[in-house]
Amino acid sequence: MDFAVGLDTVWVLFASFLVFFMQAGFGMVEAGFIRAKNACNILMKNFLDFAVGCIFFFLVGYAFMFGKGNGLIGLSGFALGSAPNPSGVPVYAFWLFQACFCGAAATIVAGGMAERMKFRAYLAYTAVVSAVVYPVIGHWIWGGGWLAGLGFADFAGSTVVHLTGGSIALVGTVMLGPRIGKFGPDKKPRALPCHNIPLAALGVFLLWFGWFGFNPGSTLSVGNGSAIARVALTTNVAACAGAIGAMITAWAFFGKPDPSMTMNGALAGLVAITAPCAFVAPWAALIIGAAGGVVVVVGVVLLDKIGVDDPVGAFPVHGMNGIWGTLAVGLFGQKALGLAGDGLLYGGGFAQLGVQALGVLAVGAFSVGAMTVVFYGIKKTVGLRVGRKDELRGLDIGEHGMESYADFQVFVTQ
Repeated sequence: MDFAVGLDTVWVLFASFLVFFMQAGFGMVEAGFIRAKNACNILMKNFLDFAVGCIFFFLVGYAFMFGKGNGLIGLSGFALGSAPNPSGVPVYAFWLFQACFCGAAATIVAGGMAERMKFRAYLAYTAVVSAVVYPVIGHWIWGGGWLAGLGFADFAGSTVVHLTGGSIALVGTVMLGPRIGKFGPDKKPRALPCHNIPLAALGVFLLWFGWFGFNPGSTLSVGNGSAIARVALTTNVAACAGAIGAMITAWAFFGKPDPSMTMNGALAGLVAITAPCAFVAPWAALIIGAAGGVVVVVGVVLLDKIGVDDPVGAFPVHGMNGIWGTLAVGLFGQKALGLAGDGLLYGGGFAQLGVQALGVLAVGAFSVGAMTVVFYGIKKTVGLRVGRKDELRGLDIGEHGMESYADFQVFVTQ
């Protein structure tokens, strides 16, 4: 028995390390998809949202998420003192795994608000999200809260992590407004070309690699290996299908197989499969991932049409596909694979799908409502957006006093 617990602990810790490495993936994707003059700033945000987020998740977030309390919030285990442990591994291992998830949710927002948000405002946002907003949502679903009581299912975080992060990114992006030069006098979107596609591609591969800790690691045990293997397979199939689906859709829309859309398609497939990965057959994972690839391209085009400037596609990738992945549980999920009831396509009717839809609405409304208040408060105190001069010159110089590529001369043309 001790050996089994030890093996499970090693597995959870290894998965935690993979999820932590996703921070590097997010950093490379976001840095690659924005302009060179802001690369240092976005990497600082990736570093600090993990550092700040982990501290606040240690002090209060874990207690709010997994502590004993009520259906809305946990109220015990602050700073891990007498901390509840719903897993079969030591609480420290479980905390690290969950802290890395918290960091992932926080860092999603950086891409949507890139190139114009004040660094101090970002630190304030990260503290609030990691301490309160993300843990409260996590408690509802993974901490024995009211959605869990209704049978809501989110195996590894399409809702808890990605819908939460994507919804917050949308709120922040709208409140900040578009980058200077993104939309012309005719309100039509203009391309602000990313500075390093190879760097972004590296980031996507790192995220894809880390997702093998994100999804299979959520089993929290090794067992006979069958659950881990199935989740790893559905995760990979969905990512591949997402990349292909996005490539074909972009090719049809724009006349060329766009690399950035294809990369985001792989991420979209990964986000979409995160909730249902343990509950669906491989054929369903292929459909879920391919549909996710279509969703992300349509989402990017839609945001441009309505005047929302999301530099890396944070909301289409994470928010829209978080919704799709959550609903997919109610369509393709199987009771035989651990779901409370069969999904619609397996004869289970609309029961599971209805619960999943309720969860989407609740999490989306809470994320948007809470963070609208938070961002408004930050705007009225330290301010949300940098000044025009710093935005044109670049946040690397204006916010941090250094350049990412010091040997290059950056010319402001706007």
